Amino acid sequence: MSRARTTVIQQPRLRESRPSAPRIAPERRPHRFLSSIYIPILGFLILIAVGGVLLALPVSRNGVDFTSFDTAFFTAVSAVTVTGHIVVNTPTYWSPFGQAVIFALMLVGGLGFMVLSAFLLALMGHNASFSERLAVRESIGAERIAGLRQMTRNIILVVFGFYLVGAGLMFTRIRGMDGMGTIESAWQSMFLSVSAFNNAGFSIMPEDPFGSGLARLSSAWFMMGLLTIMIILGGIGWTVLVDVGRRRRFVTLSLDSKMVIVTSLFLWASGAGIFFLAEFAGTIEHLSLRDKIVSAIFHSVSGRTAGFAAVDFGHVDDFVKLTFPILMFIGGSAGSVAGGIKVVTVAVIIAAVLSSLRGRPEAEAFGRQIHHFQVLRAMTVAALGFGLLAVMVPTLTITDQDIPFIDLLFDVVSALGTNGSSTGIVPDLSLAGKCIFMAAMFIGRMGPMTLALALVAREETTIYRFAKERVRIG
Repeated sequence: MSRARTTVIQQPRLRESRPSAPRIAPERRPHRFLSSIYIPILGFLILIAVGGVLLALPVSRNGVDFTSFDTAFFTAVSAVTVTGHIVVNTPTYWSPFGQAVIFALMLVGGLGFMVLSAFLLALMGHNASFSERLAVRESIGAERIAGLRQMTRNIILVVFGFYLVGAGLMFTRIRGMDGMGTIESAWQSMFLSVSAFNNAGFSIMPEDPFGSGLARLSSAWFMMGLLTIMIILGGIGWTVLVDVGRRRRFVTLSLDSKMVIVTSLFLWASGAGIFFLAEFAGTIEHLSLRDKIVSAIFHSVSGRTAGFAAVDFGHVDDFVKLTFPILMFIGGSAGSVAGGIKVVTVAVIIAAVLSSLRGRPEAEAFGRQIHHFQVLRAMTVAALGFGLLAVMVPTLTITDQDIPFIDLLFDVVSALGTNGSSTGIVPDLSLAGKCIFMAAMFIGRMGPMTLALALVAREETTIYRFAKERVRIG
C-alpha cells in the first residue's frame, strides 16, 4: 500500500520577484563658487584682500600714518595682476616691508595662483581633484592632464632658475650703484629680476633726477638687453619654451609655437620701428645711435607686455600713444605671465581673414588647418576685449573729464592688458576712475583664463544641426 506524498511548491516572495534596478550614488559636485571656474577668481581676490590690508598698515610706508585704502588696494591689485600701474612712487613711498609685500604679491600673481596651489599640493602628497587639474591645465596651456604634478614642479623650478640667473647677472651691474651695499644691491637685483620675468613693471630703483629709476639704464645696453630677454622669456609662454627646447627646429615646431614666434617677431619689429622713428628726435634724442636702437627694441618688447619704461610716455609722440595700445591690447602668449587677448588669438583671426580672402573654406596657417571652433573662440575673446574698452573708456571720460582722451585710452588699455605702461595720469584719477582701473586690471588678468575654463566646461558635441541659410555681407 503506497503512501500519499505531499508536494511542496516554493515560490519567490513578491518583493523578490519584482525587477530590480541598481542604485547609483548621485554625483558629488562642488559648490558652484568652488568649481574650477571660480577657484582662481576666489584665490586672487583673497590674495588682493590680504595684500591690501598689509599695505594699508603704517609699517608698509615711510611714515607713521595708515595708507588710504584706495592707494593700498590699487597697489595690491596692480601687483597681484602683475600690471605695474602705481598711484604713489614705489621706491620712496613704500618701506622695505611694503616693498616686500609688493614683491610677494607679484611673485605669486606671476606664477599663477592655481599653479602654485597645485605645486604645494604635490609637495604635501595630496592628489588634486579633476576640476582643480582642469583649471591648472587651462591656466598654463597644457594639452594633457596626465603628468600635471611633474609639469607643475618643472614650471616652478625652471621659473625660479630664471629668477636667480637674472638676479645674478643684474647684481654684477647694480652692485655699488649710488653707494648701495651688497645686501641692498642683491635685493634690488632680485626684485627687478622677478618683476621683469613676471612682466610686472614694478621697480624700486632709486629715482633718477631726470626721470624714473630705469632712466639711468637707458645707456646701459647690457641691462636693457638683459631686461628685454627676461621679459620675452616670461611672456612667450611655458609650452612654447618646452616645444622649442625639445624640437629646436622651426619646421618641426607645433602650429601654436610657430604662430606665437612669427607673430611676436612681427609685433616686436613693428613696435621697435614705430618707437625709433617717432622718438628719434624726441625722448631718445640724447642717446647714441646704438642706444637708440636698443631703447627702441626694449620699449617695443616691454611696451607690449611688461610696462617698464626708460622714457616718460607722457611726453612721447601722439603716434606712439595711438599705436602702442594696439600692442598692449594683444599682449603676450597663452600660458605666460603676460596679459592681453594673447598673440595666438590675433594670429588665428589673421589666418582666418587671409584664408577667406584666398577663397579657402577653413582657416589655414603653415600648412595646417585650424579648427573652426577655435576661430570662433578667438573672435569671441577679441570682441569681448573691444566691448570692455567700449564701456570703460567713455565712462572714464565722464568720471575724469580733465584728463586728455588719448592719455585715458592709453592707460586703460594698459590696465586691461595688465601692461603697466602709463602716461602718468594714474595718480590724478578720481576714486571712480581708480575703481574702473582696478576692475580693468583684474578682468584683464582673470578674464582670459576664466573664459577658457567656462568654454571648456560647456564644450559638448551636438546631435543636431540647423538648416543653413545665406546672408548678405559687405
